[in-house]
Amino acid sequence: MWTADEYLEGLYKELVNSHTEVYNDNWKEDLKSKFQQALGDFEDEDEEELNPVILEKTDMGSYQRLRVEITTIHSMKMPVYVLIPKMKSTEQRPAVLAIHGHGYGSKELVGLNPDGSTREDEGYHKDFGIGLVKKGMVVVAPEIIGFGDRKLKSDQDTDNPKQNSCYMIASQLLLAGKTLAGLRVKECRKVIDYIQTLQGVNKDSIGCMGISGGGLVASFTTILDERIKATVISGYTNTFKGSIMSMYHCLDNYIPGILQHAEMPELIGLIAPRPIFIEAGTEDHLFPVEHVSVAVEKLTNIYKAFGAENSVSSHIFEGGHEISGEKSYDWLINKIS
Repeated sequence: MWTADEYLEGLYKELVNSHTEVYNDNWKEDLKSKFQQALGDFEDEDEEELNPVILEKTDMGSYQRLRVEITTIHSMKMPVYVLIPKMKSTEQRPAVLAIHGHGYGSKELVGLNPDGSTREDEGYHKDFGIGLVKKGMVVVAPEIIGFGDRKLKSDQDTDNPKQNSCYMIASQLLLAGKTLAGLRVKECRKVIDYIQTLQGVNKDSIGCMGISGGGLVASFTTILDERIKATVISGYTNTFKGSIMSMYHCLDNYIPGILQHAEMPELIGLIAPRPIFIEAGTEDHLFPVEHVSVAVEKLTNIYKAFGAENSVSSHIFEGGHEISGEKSYDWLINKIS
């Protein structure tokens, strides 16, 4: 036996068989602590003032599109798109933290090409930032580190705008005992700080939606930040075994030692009892639909233990690795309004 197949299979079974199936507040507190440790310690990072600066302001008819720069940690700057529906000055609307996946960054959520020109093809993100703002929500779409304008300098001069810096950033953070997922979550929590400063936003009505790698960031951020009241996870919910361990994925998906404590559905179950909506395409080649079903069943059992089984919703739609929005947009509005 010259290969490691049987060893890896046995190791996986040994780890998952050690996981408890008793889901209660003690389980939640313990797993949440271990999860945060696995992401890496970012709590001692320099906390900077947000110092928001408006870079662009565009009237889009039914809404206004801003591009704003904020400071996150260690003086790092992050551009975010803010989509604000036209409303009365006295109104307060729910807000959504909208998180893009792999590609060329936050422009993919707001209908723009990499150069900032208007795009006709919606791509797999389906301009879901626009879809949400047209339904009356304030949408804040950050540029996640490693993509778009936030790639490493060595990756910026390329003919492929979708090239990212995930591997280089993730590998260096791992050497420092940190993870790229942990850094992205830390920055998204700073974005929530920013959302709460916006006029016209109901600070107690903040939701989250992410696709693919953005689904990872959306779910992980929601686990650790109770200010998020409801979350749509699109094109990500699965099992580690069925997706991340079964094919080549970006290094940003790998959290050291996490299988010692939880499979993916158990991690996402830490969001309970807050509402979640799982969206997945039948032909998603990265997160196979049969393992989505396994994950949703597990999540339902976890939520049931918290008396919240009705807070898990899902939509398996005909399509691939992409946003649908057919049911998820209205679900999110209902849950945070």
